Amino acid sequence: MGEAGAAGGEPEMSAAPGTALAASCAVCHDCGLLSRLPKHSSAHVACPRCGAALHPRKLRSLERTWAFVIAACLCYLPANLLPIMQITSLGRAQADTIMSGVVYLLTHGMWPLAVVVFTASIFVPILKLTILIGLLVSVQRRSQWRPVERTRLYRLTEAIGRWSMVDVFVVTILVALVHLGNLATVEAKPGAVFFGAVVVLTMFAAESFDPRLIWDRSEARNP
Repeated sequence: MGEAGAAGGEPEMSAAPGTALAASCAVCHDCGLLSRLPKHSSAHVACPRCGAALHPRKLRSLERTWAFVIAACLCYLPANLLPIMQITSLGRAQADTIMSGVVYLLTHGMWPLAVVVFTASIFVPILKLTILIGLLVSVQRRSQWRPVERTRLYRLTEAIGRWSMVDVFVVTILVALVHLGNLATVEAKPGAVFFGAVVVLTMFAAESFDPRLIWDRSEARNP
């Protein structure tokens, strides 16, 4: 009776893999197609839709992200210490850094614009570098602390990265438009180059970091 009941009952359900990596699957980084990877094979596997190479995780994600972050940190100091632009008006030249520009806006009553420039050009780059360094350290230390919150922080770095370019856009527009001969001219200075490098490098760092590494540690702890 017991055997018949067992034979006629519902078949036992095997535990399904909790992640695509456990199921030997990978998402194409170009078109987003989920494909199955061959087991025990080191050969190149191409996406059946677009032909791009398939990888379970971004190749050398931590190394490349650290390289971009360190380069951005090295560029951040000259970006804030060197003048970002020079304004020549009636033969008198004045070079401004990012912070001196913020102070100028504040002293002339344009505090909303000063807040925008300070947030986009000073606060956001520092925030992005701090978050990226924290994510890299937490992954390398195999931390299981709050993976959901850390993933949200990573999404935040991707969302706010482009807004740091507002200062570069302002300088570019001024240089292109203000050409009044001896009356007034605007020239870009080395600080703008370093600041643009910081913005681009932090965007590359956020793109090269693989947030799935955060969850790999949690899955390893809770199989």
